[in-house]
Amino acid sequence: MALRDQLEQVLRSWHTYELSRGAPAVIDFDCHPAGQAAPDVTDRLEVHRQLVELREAAAGDAVLSERLAADLAYLRALLGERLPLGDYLQLTQGCAADGWSGEYIALRGEQARSCLAELGIGWHGTTDQDLESLEGPLTPDEAPEAIQQAADELEPLVRHATGATAEFRLRIETADVDAYWAYWLDGAGQDVRLRLNLRRARFTTVRARQFALHEVLGHGLQYASLAERCAKDEVPWVRLLSVFSPQQMVFEGLAQAMPLFVTPDDPGLTARVRLDHYLRLVEAELHLAINEGVSAATCAAHAHARVPFWSDATIADHLTDYGTDPLLRSYLWSYPAGIDWFVALAEAPGTVATEVIHAAYRDPLTPRDLAARWPAGPAIRGDGSAVRLRQPPLS
Repeated sequence: MALRDQLEQVLRSWHTYELSRGAPAVIDFDCHPAGQAAPDVTDRLEVHRQLVELREAAAGDAVLSERLAADLAYLRALLGERLPLGDYLQLTQGCAADGWSGEYIALRGEQARSCLAELGIGWHGTTDQDLESLEGPLTPDEAPEAIQQAADELEPLVRHATGATAEFRLRIETADVDAYWAYWLDGAGQDVRLRLNLRRARFTTVRARQFALHEVLGHGLQYASLAERCAKDEVPWVRLLSVFSPQQMVFEGLAQAMPLFVTPDDPGLTARVRLDHYLRLVEAELHLAINEGVSAATCAAHAHARVPFWSDATIADHLTDYGTDPLLRSYLWSYPAGIDWFVALAEAPGTVATEVIHAAYRDPLTPRDLAARWPAGPAIRGDGSAVRLRQPPLS
């Protein structure tokens, strides 16, 4: 059996074991659902031994070695190891965590505020509420149909922009769970499931369009396209997608920036992307700070200064996710790193954007792949001059 297939078997066994414990999934989308049945494993150390053996056998195979490094880093985090954040993100997300300068974050914040001002929205403690009111709130019962209608309307534009030809079947479900996510997509092959977390999600007509682009046509169509490729071709990469692996930055980055590529003249969607870009950069500051030992109180004061409409509860959840959860400590970095790179790509002249996006719907690209396809692009990890928060002096 090929090493890739052996690794897929181990991942399937590990996935089943984690689900049996009520822990987060290892596999978030299965691009090869017809894979062989995996044997049971009894504990995480057994999985660790199997992955180490495969890593040794895969020496010289850059693609498998990169994926195995991510799997082992995440598994070791589950076992209690705590690598420095930069090392952990390099192994899992495929990029370091240098962060962005205060000047750059301020520039992106000004872009966001300018877009909001064009909509008549100011920057203050109720900005988010004012924007949602303007966009047209939807009830939870109305949201699934609105998202489906938006996906049907926007699908031809996304297929044109990406070159995607794969068919997919969408199922929308609702959940009510105490978790950070408002929307989550998973599935296998051409079957895509979108879950809406009613405890977190807030629905408007604009958000329905945004998440149709992000979840359904960003993730769903992209994953189905990768699955279609797997059914036709013998691919070198692991056909099981996990949010702690180096492809996730590309998945999240392109999905967040998708409106800039397919609906650039829509002011509501553009404002949402510009706002999200700024918020993700602020979240990256918190991600770095809480992992550098900065106090929660100092992080919260910084967050309130940057984003006046964030509540204490929102900030507290961010800090908890970045600092204590092994999965989210890795996965959530894909959002700022991804959106920053793909916003820059949308602003780039020439054909590079089309070339990258078409490639991303054919293979699960990594940060290393993006740098090779656009050498003139920005550093994926940030510019290395991030603001380092300092504790206030003791009184």
